Amino acid sequence: MGLQKKYIKSGTVCKVTFSLSKEAAGDAKSVYLVGDFNNWDTDASPMKALKSGIHKVAINLESGNEYKFKYVIDGDKWENDWDADNYVPNEYGSEDSVVIV
Repeated sequence: MGLQKKYIKSGTVCKVTFSLSKEAAGDAKSVYLVGDFNNWDTDASPMKALKSGIHKVAINLESGNEYKFKYVIDGDKWENDWDADNYVPNEYGSEDSVVIV
């Protein structure tokens, strides 16, 4: 589970597959990936629900950076990635997940 990274041959871009486990998603009707890379837009990156209950989405990110992110479940529950590369405090008194590419 967690983050899967595949670097494009040039090394300047990394395709990252984000996965939210069934345990974390519960009976979610919708899950969206939000973060620095999409201006925290709660509609920009919908995740696909698999039959296993896992939610996934893949996006290309510029290599050599760290990106903060979270999952938005059913429009109101903000969840961290249990397998993130790091966690950093945010302005809301909680933490954001971090992916390093």
